Amino acid sequence: MAKGNNLLILILTIGVFGIINTEMGVIGILPSIAEHFHVSVSKAGLLVSFFALAVAVSGPTMPLLFSGINRKKVMLLVLGVFLLGNIVSIFTSSFTLALIARVVPAFFHPIYCSLAFTAAAASVRKEEVPKAVSKVFIGVSAGMVVGVPIVSFIASAVSIEMAMAFFALVNAIVLIATILFVPSIPVKERLSYGSQVRVLQKSMTWLSIATVILLNSAVFGVYSYLAEYLKSVTNMSANSISLTLVLFGGANIIGNVIAGKLLTNNANKSVLAFPFALGIVYIIFFLAGQFTMPMAIITVIWGILAGIGGNINQYWIISAASEAPDFANGLFLTSANLGTTLGSAVGGLFISGMGTQYVVLVGILSLILSLMTILLRIYMSTPKQQLSR
Repeated sequence: MAKGNNLLILILTIGVFGIINTEMGVIGILPSIAEHFHVSVSKAGLLVSFFALAVAVSGPTMPLLFSGINRKKVMLLVLGVFLLGNIVSIFTSSFTLALIARVVPAFFHPIYCSLAFTAAAASVRKEEVPKAVSKVFIGVSAGMVVGVPIVSFIASAVSIEMAMAFFALVNAIVLIATILFVPSIPVKERLSYGSQVRVLQKSMTWLSIATVILLNSAVFGVYSYLAEYLKSVTNMSANSISLTLVLFGGANIIGNVIAGKLLTNNANKSVLAFPFALGIVYIIFFLAGQFTMPMAIITVIWGILAGIGGNINQYWIISAASEAPDFANGLFLTSANLGTTLGSAVGGLFISGMGTQYVVLVGILSLILSLMTILLRIYMSTPKQQLSR
């Protein structure tokens, strides 16, 4: 049984990697895509922004709509849609068709990711859930930070078509593995749409959503401009910046492993400590921004914390709405995307108004606000008998 669970989690992890890589991998080859389809780079960027918009819109709704269907059938449907979209992208010469082939699968993106977290959690004992989910999160991190350089390398070394074929290959492997090795996973207790949506009536759910938005804003409001920061403030070379970004990505994966243990042992203390730990990192980041070696070291520590933060975000929402796990995971995905959008926007304002060095302030401000929502949720969830002692 344990071997079967491990294989399922591995397939889910690779599946999530394939889905996230399809979303993020395009970022590294936008100039090549623009040249391939004879459009401007800004227009090619629609492949990224429209995908993200579709994910944000479908986050709460699509997992809810598919929550009553056999998990394996849903997995195969989503992987099939992604594989078909990737194949169309390889062979089409029309940018409009390529855009459609990207946006349609994007609406199914939250279904697979939400399902992966839910299925991984359901495959282990309750006390092992954070560790199982953290393994799936490795696929998220790898898709975000490992996929981009791999796809960029394939595009430059071979062709843009082969880079897109890499997306299709990963999804095809997971599709075949799901058919062969994943057993039928029927929904044991089908929840009505109304009973799932009712989690939004709880103040804890909204506090958790606010926390996730703020914590993701804290991480990605700064990370979105890390390359620019390292270039203009630290004066790193292009190669050094690339290496530092790779180090951040590797550290992010390590953070996922650590997060599973932290959330298993003492979840509330881990969540409460997170804003303080990341806040200290950002203060050092600001003070040592001009020095190459300290910045490289602090970026690695930051990457580990960012990996832990992703797991904290998912746990914080699912623990507030555990009675509707599919819908809760959809809320997590949408909240995380909103946080990234908010942080990037505010970070841009700080840069334009004060300079690149001060982008760290969006992280610190978001952390202060997140600490308030975390404390409020812990206070509301603590039994009154304990508070009166």
